[in-house]
Amino acid sequence: MTRPDLPYRPCAGVMLVNRDGRVFVGQRLDSVLEAWQMPQGGIDPGEDPYQAALRELGEETGVRPHHVELIAEAPEELTYDLPEEMIGVVWNGKWRGQRQRWFLFRFTGEDHHIDIRTPEPEFRAWRWADPAELPDIIVGFKVDLYRRLLEIFAEPLARNGGAA
Repeated sequence: MTRPDLPYRPCAGVMLVNRDGRVFVGQRLDSVLEAWQMPQGGIDPGEDPYQAALRELGEETGVRPHHVELIAEAPEELTYDLPEEMIGVVWNGKWRGQRQRWFLFRFTGEDHHIDIRTPEPEFRAWRWADPAELPDIIVGFKVDLYRRLLEIFAEPLARNGGAA
């Protein structure tokens, strides 16, 4: 059962694709699951979603804006609901899930430009994944959102060597 009385947390997400068409994924520090996810995080009040995406990318991966190029932006917000047992635990119980603006960026840097040991680290490990792998390696409650992202970004991913 979801909590329709709670709002969705505004969030920006980044699908970062390298020269080989593979996507950056990280394992969260606060989870013992073998699940991986793409960089994402809250949009501050008054913050532009694109700027939030670049900020979150830097905060979570150490990747600087001059090492990315915008390929595409999802034309719609995507949402997911937290599992019932997580509502009230995550984000101090203020949100039922997230509504996310997603951006597809080309990574123009080298792997050594990625450093997950940031001042407030979120990931314990990272790797490049095949786009088609994403729904199989994400936590269960985000699978539909990741499948939708692969549909939305299918054409630009194919153009950039990362056919899903």
